[in-house]
Amino acid sequence: MTQHTEVAVVGGGQAGLAAGYHLRRRGLDFQILDADPAPGGSWQHMWDSLHLFSPAEHSSLPGRLMPAQAGETYPDAGHVVGYLTDYEKRYDLPVQHGTRVEAVRRDGDHFLVESDTGVRRARAVISATGTWSRPFLPALPGREVFAGRQLHTVHYRSPADFAGQRVVVVGGGNSGAQIAADLALDGRAADLTWVTARPPRFLPDDIDGRALFDVATARRRALEAGREDTGGVASLGDVVAVPPVRAARDAGLLRAAGMFSRLTADGVRWADGSTTGADAVIWCTGFRPALSHLAPLGLRGPRGRIPTTGTQAVGEARLHLLGYGDWTGPASATLIGVGRPARDAARALADLLR
Repeated sequence: MTQHTEVAVVGGGQAGLAAGYHLRRRGLDFQILDADPAPGGSWQHMWDSLHLFSPAEHSSLPGRLMPAQAGETYPDAGHVVGYLTDYEKRYDLPVQHGTRVEAVRRDGDHFLVESDTGVRRARAVISATGTWSRPFLPALPGREVFAGRQLHTVHYRSPADFAGQRVVVVGGGNSGAQIAADLALDGRAADLTWVTARPPRFLPDDIDGRALFDVATARRRALEAGREDTGGVASLGDVVAVPPVRAARDAGLLRAAGMFSRLTADGVRWADGSTTGADAVIWCTGFRPALSHLAPLGLRGPRGRIPTTGTQAVGEARLHLLGYGDWTGPASATLIGVGRPARDAARALADLLR
C-alpha cells in the first residue's frame, strides 16, 4: 500500500534529523526514511579513533546541545552516535530505519518515493543522503594490477588490520592525515608512506572546526557578493591539528611524499621511476554526493550536482537538498552547520505547501 505524507526526508543522519526538527516546528507532516538499521548516520561507520574537529558545545544540532564527553575535548564518533540517537528519541522524530530509497519520481503535483519497504506519496522531498555511501577513487593507472589490498576511508577501522604490512595512505585532507597519524602512532604497520597531491598544510594548533565553520560562512557570503578571496586565516582544504595528528606531526611521523604516477603489482611508482612496495593502499580521496535516487527527476547539472538556490533545487521547487556541502548551505555537511539550511528548507516548504 502507498503511504502518504506532506514531506519525505530521505536520509536519517544529522541533516535528516535537523530537517525533522524544523519540519516539526513548522507543523508539517513528514517521514524520515533512513537506510541504516540503527540511528547515528554515517558516524556509526567511522574508524575507531576518529574525533570531531570541534568541542561538543560547538558540534550541536538545533535545539539540543551535545553534552561534553568525559575526558575528551573533541568527542569521538561513538559519542556522536549516542547524541544523534538521543536527539532522535528526544524529539520523537518519525525515522523509519532500514528503509533504502531507490527512486523519487514525479506523480502530478506529488512525488512517489520508492523504497525497498514500499512507496510513499509526498508533496515535497528533502534529500539528505550525504556522501558517505559514494566514496571516490581516482582513475590512476595500475589500480587493476595491484596485487595488494585497496580500500577507501569508509572501510578503514583500526591499525590492527595492518599489522606488519607496508601501507600507502593517499590523501592530504583531514581523513588522510588522521588515518596516517593513527597508523604511525600505533606502530603496528611495518612501513607507512603518506602520499599527497600537494604538500599538506596544517592549521595552527589553536584553530579547529569552529574557525572552519566561520570560513565556510564567509566564503559563501563572498561568493554571493561576487568575491572569491575572503582573507580568512584558515582554508577548508587545510588539516586540522587534532591531538593525534599534532602528536604524529611533532614526532616527525607525518612526512608526506608527492603523488605517485601509477600502481604496480607490488606497490607504487613515481614519475622519476622510483618505487615503494606496498601490501595495502588506503584511498582517502573524498566522496561524491549520493543522489542516484533523484535520477528520475532529470535535474543533474555539471559535476553530477543538482543546481540549487540555497537548498532548493532550481528545476523543482518541491525538492530541497540538505547537508551535501557548501553548495547546499555554508558548512552544511557538519553538525553545527546544517541547522541553518535545515531551518531555511523547512520554512520554504511550509510557505509552499500551506
